[in-house]
Amino acid sequence: MTETQLREMPRPRRSDRGLPVVGRTFDYAKDPVGLMRELWTTYGPVAPFPSIGGTAAMILGPDACGEVLQNRDKAFANKPAWSQLVGPFFQGGLMLIDFGEHKAHRRIMQEAFTRPRLEAYVRRMHPAIAEGMQGWGAEAQFPSYWRLKQLTLDIAADIFMGGAAETSPAEMERVNRAFIACVQAAAGVVRADVPFTRWGRAFRGRRVLEDFLRHYLPAKRATATDDIFSVLCHIETDDGERFSDDDVVNHMIFLMMAAHDTSTITTSTMLQLLGQHPEWQERCRAESLALGPEPSATELDGLTSLDLVMREALRLRAPVPVLMRRAVKDTSVQGVRIPAGTTCVVAVQWAHLMEELWTDPQAFDPERFAEHRREDRSHRFAWEPFGGGVHKCIGLFFAGLEVKAILHRMLREHEWRVDPAYVAPLDHHSLPFPKDGGPIDLRPLPAMT
Repeated sequence: MTETQLREMPRPRRSDRGLPVVGRTFDYAKDPVGLMRELWTTYGPVAPFPSIGGTAAMILGPDACGEVLQNRDKAFANKPAWSQLVGPFFQGGLMLIDFGEHKAHRRIMQEAFTRPRLEAYVRRMHPAIAEGMQGWGAEAQFPSYWRLKQLTLDIAADIFMGGAAETSPAEMERVNRAFIACVQAAAGVVRADVPFTRWGRAFRGRRVLEDFLRHYLPAKRATATDDIFSVLCHIETDDGERFSDDDVVNHMIFLMMAAHDTSTITTSTMLQLLGQHPEWQERCRAESLALGPEPSATELDGLTSLDLVMREALRLRAPVPVLMRRAVKDTSVQGVRIPAGTTCVVAVQWAHLMEELWTDPQAFDPERFAEHRREDRSHRFAWEPFGGGVHKCIGLFFAGLEVKAILHRMLREHEWRVDPAYVAPLDHHSLPFPKDGGPIDLRPLPAMT
């Protein structure tokens, strides 16, 4: 299509402009999928989205999302887009660097996620999970999300930091609060270091995280161990490329956030769904009971039913429902002109729920991912919870193993129920999480002999 044939992005109708300054930001926070559906129906794959800072382009549907994520003409960048939301707090992480710098950093970091290292991380996970679940007994309103959030932070402290023995519970709680503050900065209206604002709290949180990691950095540089902090300090490519101290700290902050926030969302979603569908819980439990308490990474990969449930949970509630990009030069998406400087909100969650791609998309149906159906193959970008293109999540296999390891132990040691009519009241100001803590009716199973 020639430049003269390109269409302009439609202007938002008067009724779609939202509030002054913030536009439709609050509409997104209230019901993102409802807003995505409305914009798709009204405007199509490239829709105007008035929000803080001006009118962005909401990218909807697998074809449009695929164009942006594949980024064949290198017109879209991550850093300038994400910097609007959380840039000062996750600066230098893989999500916030682009092009040649991103390629160089990713090439080094891939050495931290090789199959042998993943096997070693799994071996370290099991004791951390067992310790973190001690005391999880019968509880009618067990707040699964918050307990899992503490558990995944404990796992991160061990896998990423080499154990939390050197740090007090109070210090780890301080670190957890700092991560929460940095993630929730995405919903900030005042985007400056102003006290009593989301960004003000996030700036303080970033300082806490930097001080915490820099305190341990010399010891990690001095001795090579199998935790990720140490691995990042020592890995190098065949060409001798290594990370600087600043690189290590920046990547650790981003990786720890991603590892314990997104994994918590996925695991708590799975607990809800398995609690509402006991037949699937029993199916998954039978597979876990056939293994020992500490399966290898290969054995975790072989938990077929649990894998189907995880994929369905990621479809129904993507931990990162939108991905941010900024056009750094004039380009187009689906025949619509995207001028340089346009912020693009890539709505991967909408593709997960489109009737054109999925059978009864609102229903819990893990079998849709089974080999005899594979509805996710209806389009290359029908299911992209980990993003796509060169910025696809580097830790996706680690995350899957962590989620399965947690659920494996839960299935062997507990059973739980959730009212089939329960609908999680999600907070969408940053990453989606249940405001009520995701309560489940938890009961221990008889101890195995």
